[in-house]
Amino acid sequence: MWDAQTERELFTLIGHDDYVNSVSCSPDGQRIVTGSDDMTAKVWDAETGRELSTLTGHDGEILSVSYSPDGQRIVTGSADETAKVWDAQTERELFSLIGHTGWVMSARYSPDGQRIVTAALGNTAKVWDAQTERELFTLIGHDDSLNSAVWSPDGRRIVTVSRDHTAKVWDTGVGQELFNLIGHTHDVNSVAWSPDGKQLLTGSGDQTAKVWDAQDRTRTLDAGRP
Repeated sequence: MWDAQTERELFTLIGHDDYVNSVSCSPDGQRIVTGSDDMTAKVWDAETGRELSTLTGHDGEILSVSYSPDGQRIVTGSADETAKVWDAQTERELFSLIGHTGWVMSARYSPDGQRIVTAALGNTAKVWDAQTERELFTLIGHDDSLNSAVWSPDGRRIVTVSRDHTAKVWDTGVGQELFNLIGHTHDVNSVAWSPDGKQLLTGSGDQTAKVWDAQDRTRTLDAGRP
């Protein structure tokens, strides 16, 4: 844990037995959840760094962890091709999201907490009802495995990034592809929306990050290797 103002290291979270792949802070800033290749997620006190609990149930590495907007639930994505939803207070597994045919690389709640999007190595992302665990629709269009899927701040769009060197933006009402962001020359590994939802930032194995206008699909800035 680091102080974002002074850049000072505050403490280290020690307890996993293998690589840590993903971290997430609770909305109130009181808890941290980490996901590891040791097939567990751990919940920590964000003030002291003390381990509070361990979430056990996956049969593969945990690749993604994320809190729900109200902090009451945690969703984990795993190499066992499932995502799991947990009660953040009791650490109890509530249900599994089953349907992917590849590692679940990313699992995130929508801004209103009503849906979950998962992205997997099987070239697809799926949107689920976060209460009933029902699959709502599948986002199909990439030509290679997906690395991440992220909701826009208003929840009306999802962006997915893939090893096919592209990012795609989708309408979250029916799962329709809106447009394709083409410009990277290697796997696109990471993506984020600006807080106002007007820009997208992508990071790639081509050693660059690109900033895109999310309204008219144009690239506005490149950062990284010339």
